[in-house]
Amino acid sequence: MPVIVPTNEEVLSYAGLHLFHSGVSNCSMRVRMVLEEKGLEWESHHLNILKKEHITPEYFGINPAGLVPTLVNDGVVIIESDDIIDHLDDAFPEPPLKPSDPQQREQMYFWLRKAVEIHVKAIKTFIYDRRVGKNMAQNLEEEEKYRSLQTNRELLEFHRRSTTTGFSADEVSAAEAIIDDCFQTLDRGLAESEWIAGDAFSLADVAWLPLQFTLDLLAGYSFDSYDNIAKWVKRIESRPSFQKSVVDWFPPEMLRSK
Repeated sequence: MPVIVPTNEEVLSYAGLHLFHSGVSNCSMRVRMVLEEKGLEWESHHLNILKKEHITPEYFGINPAGLVPTLVNDGVVIIESDDIIDHLDDAFPEPPLKPSDPQQREQMYFWLRKAVEIHVKAIKTFIYDRRVGKNMAQNLEEEEKYRSLQTNRELLEFHRRSTTTGFSADEVSAAEAIIDDCFQTLDRGLAESEWIAGDAFSLADVAWLPLQFTLDLLAGYSFDSYDNIAKWVKRIESRPSFQKSVVDWFPPEMLRSK
């Protein structure tokens, strides 16, 4: 679990659960969904990343990569959405979001790790190429500010390309092929069970629903051929946590016209 010691020491005095997040961020959606599934009280620190509200010395002092989400649990700072939701399920075990069956739990962690593995090279590349990169373009002053704060070379290069030269056709095709392979595999698995990791809703479903949601609405990725994914989405949409954690926070101006 990537617990970090922030240079912005103000958050060390925070009591309870505090979440730094963004409505459009699929990683933030995961954490909000777990918080809602467990009925936890939490304090929102919303950052509009489209308006670059996260690019400040204060926030980089909390999360050194300037990414959302960041969870502060009684002064303990945790970054990376997969680790945050894993931590929340351990710290607040009811209702459980990890299968008790060892094989199903390993399946859950496989898909949790897969979501992290493909995030930048596939999901983020595809969405930024199709839609978000245009909204995240920086003027010279903003670019200089970001570069003065950001030390992660991969993120610096990603954002430089996504908002200036763009990604090559080969890179976008490769990203789409990875997405195709993952959702084809998920669709086949969901023919055998209602949820990704077996008989119960788990962190695997929490990890992948936001990817489906943002690929559909932000990038226009077609899910028309995925019948079992469609049924799975409807099952999640019927859960109260979906409305509260995804829909209520999503910026209406970013919705894709169907």
